[in-house]
Amino acid sequence: MPPETLPVARPQVRPTTEGWSQKLDGSGRPLLQFASPKRGKPPAHLADLTVEERKARLVELGFPAFRARQLATHYFTHYTSDPADMTDLPADTRHELVAGLLPPLMTELRRLTTDKGDTIKFLWKLHDGALVESVLMRYPGRITLCVSSQAGCGMNCPFCATGQAGLTRNLSAAEILDQVVRANRALAQGELRGKRKDETTPERVSNIVFMGMGEPLANYNRLMHAVRTMVAPQPEGLGMSARHITVSTVGLVPAIHKLADESVPVTFALSLHAPDDELRDELIPVNSKWKVDEALDAARAYFEKTGRRVSIEYALIKDMNDHGWRADLLAQKLLARGHGWVHVNPIPLNPTPGSIWTASEPEVQDEFVRRLNAAGIPTTLRDTRGKEIDGACGQLAAADD
Repeated sequence: MPPETLPVARPQVRPTTEGWSQKLDGSGRPLLQFASPKRGKPPAHLADLTVEERKARLVELGFPAFRARQLATHYFTHYTSDPADMTDLPADTRHELVAGLLPPLMTELRRLTTDKGDTIKFLWKLHDGALVESVLMRYPGRITLCVSSQAGCGMNCPFCATGQAGLTRNLSAAEILDQVVRANRALAQGELRGKRKDETTPERVSNIVFMGMGEPLANYNRLMHAVRTMVAPQPEGLGMSARHITVSTVGLVPAIHKLADESVPVTFALSLHAPDDELRDELIPVNSKWKVDEALDAARAYFEKTGRRVSIEYALIKDMNDHGWRADLLAQKLLARGHGWVHVNPIPLNPTPGSIWTASEPEVQDEFVRRLNAAGIPTTLRDTRGKEIDGACGQLAAADD
């Protein structure tokens, strides 16, 4: 292992579980859950269907096919599933129409808001009692929603509150999309503060990051249906830009290649967190299947196929993965695959008092970023949000569980 090159050598802290027992497989390795456990399916919903399937479903229910567009307009443009709002539908069949295609999917259990009011964290309960979270954030010129793709997560990363919970189940496409619709409804009702006087951004979600609960690429088909509906023009979808949708993964290499072949130019983010296999095997258990170099090769292939610059996500954890030599090694591995294809986003870990899992010291963060930038790797320390409201996904659900 390369020596630390800062003036004062710092210790190497190893990943370890605290306050919970990591699930292991028969060989004693951290258990990886790729398949969703069998549970009752969520109610059939308009957002799970293609445009033609929506029409066919209405005909099955005994309604004219053209009502599908009216229902989609209410849901994707006006952000409502309330029959009382749908005055263009016949009063005598309005409730039956809504029950047939717009059944309730999520109940808001809790909502936490930062003191500034520019960040809201939602805790949702699904039809079967599963809990998921989403986080709505206002930034200058954009409004971002951090979306969950699974209830829990099967990747078993020891520093992640969601990973500690294990995988409850995959979310349906409609359950993913409903997080966006409900956030847009909150925005339309003026519930997110922090808007500047000169702000001209429309009050709707402009950016999506699949960095909430779950491993998005482990729920691939539903993820892609949701993404295609996000970018479909209103009223059949949400009318969003694919370039403003970020799909992250801890490194499911075959699915990265599959994503590159899609005709939807989303932003791709690889949650790396360590450039060396020795540490990443412990930090990100899926590294036992696809090593650092394989994941980086797949990320480079995504850039080559799509022309979209890749983001490398890197949680800076004190004395664990924030050593200067690791910044140098990361730069070396990225530059070996070319220039101009990647951007690194280090982010201080959400600190837990008394835990080994805590944020790097500010001067260490700055040194890590400095080394990457000096090597020619565009690097930006990401703004953190929501510490005061358990902003890391999984924390609120764990507390309620």
